[in-house]
Formats: sequence, C-alpha cells, structure tokens
Amino acid sequence: MRAGLALALMLALSACGRGAPQGNLPPPAVAVPVAPVAANAVLAGVALGPSLAALKLGDADARGALASFVESCPRLLARDDASGLTRRDDWQGPCEAARGWDPARARAFFAQSFTPIQIGDGKAFATGYFEPEIDGSRTRRAGFEVPVYAMPSDLVRGWPDDVAPSERTGRPPLGRYDDQGRFVLYHDRAAIEDGALAGKAQVIAWAADPVEFFFLQIQGSGRLRTPEGEVIRIGYAGQNGREYTGIGGVMRTRGLLGEGPGKYSGSMQGIMAYIRGNPAEGRDLMRLNKSWIFFSELTGDGPLGALGVPVRRESSVAADPAFVPLGAPVWLDLDRPEAAGLWIAQDTGGAIKGANRFDTFWGAGEDARRIAGGMSGRGRAYVFLPRAAAARIARQP
Repeated sequence: MRAGLALALMLALSACGRGAPQGNLPPPAVAVPVAPVAANAVLAGVALGPSLAALKLGDADARGALASFVESCPRLLARDDASGLTRRDDWQGPCEAARGWDPARARAFFAQSFTPIQIGDGKAFATGYFEPEIDGSRTRRAGFEVPVYAMPSDLVRGWPDDVAPSERTGRPPLGRYDDQGRFVLYHDRAAIEDGALAGKAQVIAWAADPVEFFFLQIQGSGRLRTPEGEVIRIGYAGQNGREYTGIGGVMRTRGLLGEGPGKYSGSMQGIMAYIRGNPAEGRDLMRLNKSWIFFSELTGDGPLGALGVPVRRESSVAADPAFVPLGAPVWLDLDRPEAAGLWIAQDTGGAIKGANRFDTFWGAGEDARRIAGGMSGRGRAYVFLPRAAAARIARQP
C-alpha cells in the first residue's frame, strides 16, 4: 500500500510516513520499540517456535489466511526473499497444495505445510492501517475543488549540476528541469496547493475536504465516494521527492498535544480537531509536510499492497521484507485480541522497519478507522516458513 504508505495513522503522523508511504520526526505519539540493528532475519537470529497446535489457530482465521496466501503465491514464487530465510523453490510445495485445498480444512493446510520460527527475540509491536473513504467527484464542481493528481510527466530523477560526478552515488534524487534546463527540487505541498501543477498533470478526481485528503495521502490509498454513489479507488503511484514531516510530532513539540485545557489528543481525531478548529494554523501545519503523494485509479476489489496483490481486512499485514518474506504467514500473539492470530505479509511501510514490527490492515469504513487509529499491540510474533526452509535453518550451526 505502498503503498501505497503503511501506516497506526497517529504513528505515521508523529514519526514516519507510510504514504511513500513510506521521514522521521520526534517524538512519536506512543513509544515505538526500537528494533535491534541487523541487516536481515538471518543476522538477527532465528530459532524454532512453538508447534502450530500450541498456537490454537481458529477455523475462520485459517480460512481467511489461506485465501490471502493463495492470492500471494504467484508473486511469492517469482520474487527473491530479502530476509535470507527462504528460496523460491521452498514455496513451490505449499503453493501447489494451497490452490486445491478445501477451505474447511485450512488449519490442516498450515499444520502440514509450515513450521513456526522466531526472529530475534520475537517481541512484536503492531499498529494498524486502513483504507480511508472520503467525499470526491469525477468532475470539479462546487464543494469539490481539491485535485487528486496522477503522476506528473515532468517528475524525473537527475543530478543537480552542483553535485560532482564522483559524488553521484546511489539513486539520483527526484526533481524536475526548470525553464533554464537546470535540475531543481520538485514542487512542494504548498506550491502544489497554490496551483503549480494546474494544467500540467492529469487530475483523477476532485476531493471535497483538504484535511481528509491530507490524511488519505499519509495512508497512501483510499476511496472517493461521489454524490452519485460511485466509489473511485485510488492507490499510491509516486511521491514528489520532498521531505516528509510528521505533523503530530510538530504539535507535540509545540505543546499542543496532551491532557488538559487547550490540549488535543495525539490521535488522528485529535489532530484533525486542531486543524479544523484553527484553519490558518492548521493549513500552515500541514504545509510543513512538503511531501505530496500522486495516485492512480485502481480496479479490482481491494487496494494493492507492496506484493502486488489486494490486501484484505484482518488477513493482510505489512512487514519489513528484510525480516519477513513477503507472502509468508505470520502469527501475532498480542495484548490486543482483535489483532492476534494469523496474517499474511503482503505489504510494507516507511514506519514498518526491523524484526517483529507489523502493521495490521483493517479495510474501510468507520470501524476500520477507529480500530486502526487506536491500534498499538505488543506481544510475540512467529513467521511460518515452509518446512524445507525451517529444516535447513535448523541444521545450520
């Protein structure tokens, strides 16, 4: 979801961006555990976990996870695993078995095909994200005047003239070429809101509320519901290359968040309440986040995760692919019962870094917004590996 970036939303606002989704600012709205420094799961340390029977996987949980695993298999079999835990052929057997497996016996599939393992100390921290739905229109009209831009054609990667050839390492920065042919930074949020892209980039649709659209950009995808009842699903297409600033962190530094008179809660709802109650200051606050997300219109029945398949409510989770193979089942044993159980790693996010750091997906709607916005679960995590991969790891000294 890039996503498409996850992204709880209050964490994204305070500390990181999901929407490119994927900046860092102090301090987060809640304490975020810091993962040990390690390049991937193998270097973090791997140990066998408990038996699957001991995890008490429920029938409904297993059926949802099986359906998402089947959707993941074509991509899982075609990509290399950055975690160092598996090889492509490790997944061949489980994917072949999953395609024809009776969903009523989904628990037996996972018991037969996988071995739970623990990465590092196994101590997990999980937040939540969702697919926002806001008012929008295919055409510009009264009450719908916030442009939802597709990727502009002049957004390119290049090296500024003042960067010496010897220093041009890594990926060139994003920017544009000005009228004099010089490579410069791309337009920031303020410039785009002031019309810098008018007539220069395709407008997919027009949103009604600039505040709601700002929050949708942080999530990296969402839905626009028109007055006629049409639902336009949009997903992350790219970003302007400018700095992400978490406005929740800025508000906390300024003493606006907390308890007591004149203070606002650090939740998404509290931050929105401040912006709406203080329009001029709120607009300036949002403009501190120079990052702008561009979208594409999506077809299909769900937003796409980083794996390239639709993410599903209560079945899809974002993880760091350096520690969890994308497409792998993940068991979360958390102090938040609604988020405990079996998930499939199908997405990534800028704030989702390190071993045992996860972002659970809750779909769309008001309950999804409420659950995701308040999700902060702690406990343990186990990654389910194909039996061949787990056996190979167990043999290693």
